[in-house]
Amino acid sequence: MHDAHPGRIWRRPMTARDPEQEHRAATPLELLFDLCFVVAVSQAAAQLHHALGEGHAGSGLIGYAMVFFAIWWAWMNFTWFASAYDTDDAPYRLLTLLQMAGVLVLAAGVEAAFTQYDFALITYGYVLMRVAMIAQWLRAAKEHPEGRSTSLRYAGGIAVVQVGWLLRLLLPHPWDYAGFAVLVLAEIAVPAWAELRGRGTSWHPDHIAERYGLFTIIVLGEVILGSLNAVQSGFSEHGLSADLVLVAVGGLVLVFALWWIYFAGQNTRLPSTKIALTWGYAHYLVFAAVAALGAGLEIAVAVAEHHAHISERAGAFAVAAPVALYLLVMGLLHALTRAGIIATGWIIGASIVLVLAAAAAVEALHLGGAVLAMGLVTAAGLALNLVLTHRRAVRG
Repeated sequence: MHDAHPGRIWRRPMTARDPEQEHRAATPLELLFDLCFVVAVSQAAAQLHHALGEGHAGSGLIGYAMVFFAIWWAWMNFTWFASAYDTDDAPYRLLTLLQMAGVLVLAAGVEAAFTQYDFALITYGYVLMRVAMIAQWLRAAKEHPEGRSTSLRYAGGIAVVQVGWLLRLLLPHPWDYAGFAVLVLAEIAVPAWAELRGRGTSWHPDHIAERYGLFTIIVLGEVILGSLNAVQSGFSEHGLSADLVLVAVGGLVLVFALWWIYFAGQNTRLPSTKIALTWGYAHYLVFAAVAALGAGLEIAVAVAEHHAHISERAGAFAVAAPVALYLLVMGLLHALTRAGIIATGWIIGASIVLVLAAAAAVEALHLGGAVLAMGLVTAAGLALNLVLTHRRAVRG
């Protein structure tokens, strides 16, 4: 643990944290940092909601994927750095503040990215966050000689890619898409290059798992808030309809089931850097799917209240698609980490098929019934997995 002496708060040597430290928990600064990022997540989900509601699914999904990558990648990089080198002194806190400012700049640019395809403000906010990370890695290189080569690899790799992001703003459309894809691959390659070729950073497995879990809860909270606002708006205008009630109940069941699925794997194991990076990278799809579910539920409410310019079928699939993606990815992650739950392949496959089938049968079920059916199917798959897992444990 850190030295609790009050005089050390201003400056502590940035040495590697102990990866075996007991009771390593998320800090108040990390939680405040997460809340700033959720502002950006909510902006991305809101713009996806508007795009889907106007019938612009293609451009909306592309914009959402691009914006969400910037949010998720900056969050993930800070999280892993903090797990290895959190000194919690004044320089560390101030650089974290700079990253929080960067994500708020990014959030301010989300609407322009969706409506005008203007990624300038998002890029500036993203680069600001990454410049702060470069400073953190350079400090680690200076003050922790044993990890200097790895820290310099991180700092150098991140710096080169940031130049690329700024130059991408000069590319004409559609070459900017190609530039985005290349830079995403470059960003993802930096940790693998730094960690696997140099001396690995001393990230804490339990701390990393907790940080991801807490962020998942916060994003699920945004889904609940967005759904509540949508239902409240619909109720105030047209009163309580059967479809509105069923969408609200089905959405709540879905959120609760997705939460249970995630945290059923409490014994998540990250035994190696390679597995940990795979697990961490896959959470792009987990976080994006959860936030997209919030947009989908708001779309379902709008369709039920005849406010959207899309069909009931499109509204149903706006809910079903992110749920199906979440189930698929979480099944793979539980299998990867041997969490012992939601790893029964046929149950996952059947749940995904039935969720999509409920969306396809929206004419017969009506939209509210389809959303409720998705929630019940997801909950039933979870329950069956829990029963089978319990029986395997009893048999030894």
